[in-house]
Amino acid sequence: MDTDSLLDPELATLVSGFMLDDLDDTMVSAFRDVPPAPPLESETVESIDHTVDGEPAIIVRVHRARGAAGALPCVYSIHGGGYVVGSRDMDDVRLQGMCVALGVVGVSVEYRLAPETTYPDPLEDCYRGLRWTHEHAAELGVDPDRIAIRGTSAGGGLAAALAILARDRGELAVRCQLLEAPMIDDRQQSASSRRGDLAVWSNGSNSFGWRSYLGDLYGADDVPDTAAPARAEDLSGLPPAMIVVGAQDGFLDEDVDYALRLGRAGVAVDLRVHAGACHGYQMFTDLPLTVRANREIDEWLGRQLAP
Repeated sequence: MDTDSLLDPELATLVSGFMLDDLDDTMVSAFRDVPPAPPLESETVESIDHTVDGEPAIIVRVHRARGAAGALPCVYSIHGGGYVVGSRDMDDVRLQGMCVALGVVGVSVEYRLAPETTYPDPLEDCYRGLRWTHEHAAELGVDPDRIAIRGTSAGGGLAAALAILARDRGELAVRCQLLEAPMIDDRQQSASSRRGDLAVWSNGSNSFGWRSYLGDLYGADDVPDTAAPARAEDLSGLPPAMIVVGAQDGFLDEDVDYALRLGRAGVAVDLRVHAGACHGYQMFTDLPLTVRANREIDEWLGRQLAP
């Protein structure tokens, strides 16, 4: 059976118009010809870009419901894009929705992209953005003890790595981690990652993303766990996690395995595998499958971020 026959029927129709060749330098250049968009205008949510000083300076976008009072929990978000494309504006719709539905402050970080910037610098950008959020919590109206980190695809990989890095450094509190189809295993040896019929994100694109991000480390035996979290030997002491992945996603095996290993390490973990879902189904926001998945995520975040 091929992927098309196993996809949610409505998703299969949408994906049929969104098929991509394996990602390469030419495609990356074409994607990057579209600059980051200004904050999405909203009558209910105020969205403002802030500069995080450093070498180089990076941008974080902060979303907060208009009229919201007090110190609110925060969802710190890292966009996807295979480590090579994407920008903070990809998170606008989801974070603005969370601001209203969950009463949170949303923060998205504009980290540097590979292959121009390789590991560990993109992760360090994410760490700097998280540290800035903690340091400016009072002026942002954020409760620093209730900050969740979130990411999708490569952003999910960076979020998982950020949780490990924050644990190891012991400087910044993270309440929980939401990993949506996280890209966490550079070895690409699982059955799901080696399928030749994957929709949206092929194994060829996956290899390109990892080569770009790891640079000279690609193919090595000693890739650090903060580069590829699936390699981590010690997962104890990490914040509670929710891992969400589609049954027809190339990341299925590595994500399920990571969830199981988190549980064995004593980490509270909620694993959701959505039948009929391929990689990137979340981009189709009105799809019933996406609506259901987002509802489950919001319910989990609401519980985790409760006072």
